[in-house]
Amino acid sequence: MTEARKIILEDGTVFFGRGFGDARSRVCELVFNTSVTGYQEIVSDPSYTDQGVVMSYPLIGNYGITDEDFESRVIAPSALIVRDLNEVPSNFRWTRTLDELLTEAGTAGVCGVDTRRLVKSIRDAGARRALITSEELSPEEGVRRILETEVPHDAVRRRSCRKKWYSRTSNPRFNVVVIDCGMKKNIVRELNRFKCNVTIVPFDTAGEEILALAPDGVLISNGPGDPVDVPEVVETLKNLRGKVPMFGICLGHQLLSLSFGARTVRLKFGHHGGNHPVKELATGRIEITSQNHNYAVEEESLRGTGLRVSHVNVLDNTVEGVCCEEDSVFSVQYHPESAPGPVDSTYLFQRFLDTMEGWKDA
Repeated sequence: MTEARKIILEDGTVFFGRGFGDARSRVCELVFNTSVTGYQEIVSDPSYTDQGVVMSYPLIGNYGITDEDFESRVIAPSALIVRDLNEVPSNFRWTRTLDELLTEAGTAGVCGVDTRRLVKSIRDAGARRALITSEELSPEEGVRRILETEVPHDAVRRRSCRKKWYSRTSNPRFNVVVIDCGMKKNIVRELNRFKCNVTIVPFDTAGEEILALAPDGVLISNGPGDPVDVPEVVETLKNLRGKVPMFGICLGHQLLSLSFGARTVRLKFGHHGGNHPVKELATGRIEITSQNHNYAVEEESLRGTGLRVSHVNVLDNTVEGVCCEEDSVFSVQYHPESAPGPVDSTYLFQRFLDTMEGWKDA
C-alpha cells in the first residue's frame, strides 16, 4: 500500500485516503455502486471502462480474488475507491488480494475514504470527473488537469472482442449470435445453460455477416459509454430488424432502441448496483435487479417507433425494458445474467428461447 492519495473532483472538492493498487495518477468519471458483494465481478465488468467506482458498502476485499469469478479478461475501471480495504482474505478459494490484482492491472485504488460523503456528493451533484493523484498536488492544478483531459469516446471499440469466437454446449436447441459491445462472460454462460450454442462477434460486424451465420436469434450485449458513440451497431440492428429475433441487455437495450428511432438521455448519476427494483408492466411483478449504466432510453421518444415500454424503474420511473412483438424484439436496461446476483430476472433468457421457438414455428 502506498502513501496518502487524494481525489480531486472537477468542481474542486477534495477527498483524502491512502493508495493501493497502481500509484499513477489518472482522470476518470466517478460513479457509485450500491452492491454488498461482487467487487471482483464489478472490477472485471467492461461497462466500467474509464470510470472510478466508489463502493458504498464499506468492507471490500475480505474474500480476496478467485480466478474462476472474473466477468472478462480485463480489469475495466480506472480506479476503485473504498472505505475499508481488507488485505487478509478469509475465503479458501482466494488466489490474490484485491491490492495485488489492481497493481497487476494498472488500476488505481484509494482506501480510507469517507465514501458515505462521496456517494452523497455524487447523488446530489451528479457523476463528475475526478483526478486520482498524490497528496502534494493542489486542487487548482488538479481541476486544470481534469479540464485538459479529453473525454474518450472509443470505449466499446477497446472492450469488444477482435475476432469471432464460439462457446458451444451439449444437445443445443438454438444457435445465438452475440454482438460483443463489452460483454460479461455470464451472458454466454447463461445462454449455454439454456442450451444455446453461441457465436460471439465484434461490435462492428455487419448485419449481412451475422445473417450468414444463420442464427436463431441475436443478443446485443452490455458495454461501456454513450450509446451514440457506436453508430455501427445501430446500423447493424436496423439491417437485422424483422429478419431475426433480437434481445438487448443494458447498452444493447439502448442501441436497439436507437435503431428503432428512439433517443437516449444521460442520467444524473446512473444506476450501479445489485438492488434496483423494476416493475414488469404486464404482470405487476417486481424484480430486484443488477444494473450498471449512465444512460437511459427517453420514454417520450418511443412514440411512433413500434416499441412499447415493458418495464419501469420503481425508484425513478425510467424505462427499464421495451419490446416489439411484430419484429420479435425485446430488451432490458438491467442485467438478467447478473453475477453474483440477484437472480430474479433469469426468466428473460427463457423468454428469448420462447421467442426464437415462435419465430421458427412461424
